[in-house]
Amino acid sequence: MGQGDAQVLLRLVRGQPRSGSHAERLQAFYGPQAQHYDTFRERLLHGRDELMELLAPEPGTEVVELGAGTGRNLGFLRERLAEIRNIDLVDLCPALLEQARRRTRGLPNVRVIEADAVTYRPAGQVDLVYFSYSLTMIPDWAGALSNALAMLRPGGRLGVVDFYVSEPAPAPGLARHGTLTRWFWPRWFGHDGVRPNPAHLTVLRRLLPEHELRERLAPVPYLPGVRVPYYVFVGRLPGGCAGRGEGAAPTTVPTLGLGPGRGIGTLTLE
Repeated sequence: MGQGDAQVLLRLVRGQPRSGSHAERLQAFYGPQAQHYDTFRERLLHGRDELMELLAPEPGTEVVELGAGTGRNLGFLRERLAEIRNIDLVDLCPALLEQARRRTRGLPNVRVIEADAVTYRPAGQVDLVYFSYSLTMIPDWAGALSNALAMLRPGGRLGVVDFYVSEPAPAPGLARHGTLTRWFWPRWFGHDGVRPNPAHLTVLRRLLPEHELRERLAPVPYLPGVRVPYYVFVGRLPGGCAGRGEGAAPTTVPTLGLGPGRGIGTLTLE
């Protein structure tokens, strides 16, 4: 085990602080491990390259990543990155954003922005928004999804890759995880502020009926033989191909209520 892995594992064992604002907890947890973040998580956060291949942004696309961390996912775009019109990397953690700024020096089409995924809005609507192992870390994840949909153009796409556990009785055709899996992973990850929640995938599928979903299992560093569930999701808003400029027809997106204080109201996207 290298020194970098040892530092990361120490922070994982200690867990995320329970006091302070969300931004303060993130900084306290990730600050000491920021330099080693990517090396360790290459072996933990699977499916990011698959998400980028599914999104396959075309030349001139405008993109927002919510919960972008160090900006590592830009590398999965490969040659497409230079053809993207602009991409905003949004995160709340200064330590991780400093790594992102170092990574993106000399990339004029990339902006690194310290902001909350629930409230950040780009100057105009965009073609793609994605979350890469960040939705499970956002306490108001329903608000983050609502915000992501509101910033998309008609026909725009939302991508998510993340850990999850299934509903006890998932819809036909979806993976069903056993009782131990559904009990263990939320508690294992919850110590570090990561909350795999079966409602995430349920809500995504209902918000965006036109979607592609892939459910996977992946190895976990230093836990031989153990596999953690994750999914890759890409959904498209109604409205055909994402159009630009004036005259685009408004798109009303039916959304799912999540109970008192947790509803996502109907969105009309201009």
